[in-house]
Amino acid sequence: MPNQRAHIWRHGPHPIDPNRTLFRLWAPDAKSVQLDIVGGETLAMQAAQDGWYGVEAPYGSGTLYRFLIDGELAVPDPASRAQAGDVHDPSIVVAPGDYLWQHRDWQGRPWHETVLYELHVGALGGYAGVERHLAELAELGVTAIELMPLAEFPGERNWGYDGVLPYAPEASYGTPQDLKHLIDTAHGLGLMVFLDVVYNHFGPDGNYLGRYARHFFRHDQQTPWGDAIDFRRREVRDFFIDNALMWLNEYRFDGLRLDAVHAIPERGFLLELAERVRRETAPGRHVHLVLENEDNRASLLGEARFDAQWNDDGHNVLHVLLTDEQQGYYADYSQEASAKLARCLGEGFVYQGQNNRRGESRGEPSSHLCPTAFVLFLQNHDQVGNRAFGERLVSLAEPEALRAATTLLLLSPMIPLLFMGEEWGARQPFLFFTSHHGELADAVREGRRGEFAEFAAFADAATRERIPDPNDEATFADSRPDFGARREPGHREWMALYRELLRIRHADIVPRLPGSRFAGAQVLGEGAVLARWQLGDGSRLRIALNLGRTPVALEPVAESARLLFASATAEAPDRLPPRTTLVHLEHAL
Repeated sequence: MPNQRAHIWRHGPHPIDPNRTLFRLWAPDAKSVQLDIVGGETLAMQAAQDGWYGVEAPYGSGTLYRFLIDGELAVPDPASRAQAGDVHDPSIVVAPGDYLWQHRDWQGRPWHETVLYELHVGALGGYAGVERHLAELAELGVTAIELMPLAEFPGERNWGYDGVLPYAPEASYGTPQDLKHLIDTAHGLGLMVFLDVVYNHFGPDGNYLGRYARHFFRHDQQTPWGDAIDFRRREVRDFFIDNALMWLNEYRFDGLRLDAVHAIPERGFLLELAERVRRETAPGRHVHLVLENEDNRASLLGEARFDAQWNDDGHNVLHVLLTDEQQGYYADYSQEASAKLARCLGEGFVYQGQNNRRGESRGEPSSHLCPTAFVLFLQNHDQVGNRAFGERLVSLAEPEALRAATTLLLLSPMIPLLFMGEEWGARQPFLFFTSHHGELADAVREGRRGEFAEFAAFADAATRERIPDPNDEATFADSRPDFGARREPGHREWMALYRELLRIRHADIVPRLPGSRFAGAQVLGEGAVLARWQLGDGSRLRIALNLGRTPVALEPVAESARLLFASATAEAPDRLPPRTTLVHLEHAL
């Protein structure tokens, strides 16, 4: 457990009893700090060691407050547990034990049972809106929902990666109690809840840290979002690690997905975060940590560190084979795409130290890892929303090919991730949206359009003008899935496919995943691959996938093999038709 001094001077308000709170702020560059109670008094905060200020005051849960820096700048608490409005408004004292949990005995689920469903809380109508979809997701076979970032951001519409108050759940979605009720309800249905957290940068509007704690950042290292966060400092590490522990312990999230950790230069911070999470969550709980890491650092996975990483390589090569797109980062996967897919299915990452199109070495060897250390997906918020017009794969790929790829997604030993609406073939786009104003809104709009200038389809300015304005409210409205269409012809068939594949996964694959390992893959032809995995009970899973346009020769299956699923009918046992996936389970003798 942390020592007494570290406990007292951690970030954020600490309720002592129902009527008293210890307020504290790390402000090493401030000459003075005052606690400004909204509608009440202003109290001087006492300076302590290492740049800390604090005061114990007779105010409890529900109190609105600000900090006054040097008598001139009123700022919200950077570790605010809730906001009375937006990022520039007062903070609210929240008591950690203010919610009565109905499912206190919930311990989570083992990682190998995970089927993730990524969603945007705002697009589904806030915390209460998400809650209305939980029962149907559980019935479908989803075992975990993953919420895009909730940290308080400017305005009411945002993907969440512009958050500036990491401890405060976005107020436009509901209250902290509403969020806890959502998580509690999910647990009652057997669903885990994951949260996407952003520890690599702050958004451009509402972050005051640079004014009174400039050493929160290091100016000698840059990220795509500006100065890097200085994780060498104890106070900075504690700010983010305590945040992770708050979500896991106070809100009872079952796991976190850490956004873009390749932009965090201090590997030691990541290792410490994982170690403290394992140490400071209750024994017996299944708590999971997942990375997004463009550097493919396999050494961060396993050994009680991080459970898995989003496998962008898998998505990218499958997207190339499904759509023939080759611009941008897809160029790294367009040459010898079939061999790259075989490496992904047979070893985990595609790039394990090989050079990319810029001649840069990327990645670390990954074949020693369990296949469940990789989260595979065909779509997610990035891969749909970062397209100029937010098209989904159902609008870009041939139906038979997409059906074949979906079979691979849901029946491979990697952990599958779905993106909201994918399961019923939603055709509404998912666009990039914000609610910035003034010069920032102009900069975001023009920056968004400028991102596509290198693409041939957007070479002229007139075409780029057609890209939806992120700040237009219609852009957000167009991104909300029409769940009422699920029962319409054409959508029912997709729902039936996902339901059947997930039934097979839970019945025949999930119980065998512990102890599974890669057993190699081979190229059968253009767009066609045969992959095998050794499962924990000694059986073998075999998936033959042909995303190409011509049949390919296929070696016979073992006599002990049982066909789990065929996305299309094979006319002969030694031929794999185009746009087809065959999945067999070869039982141990």
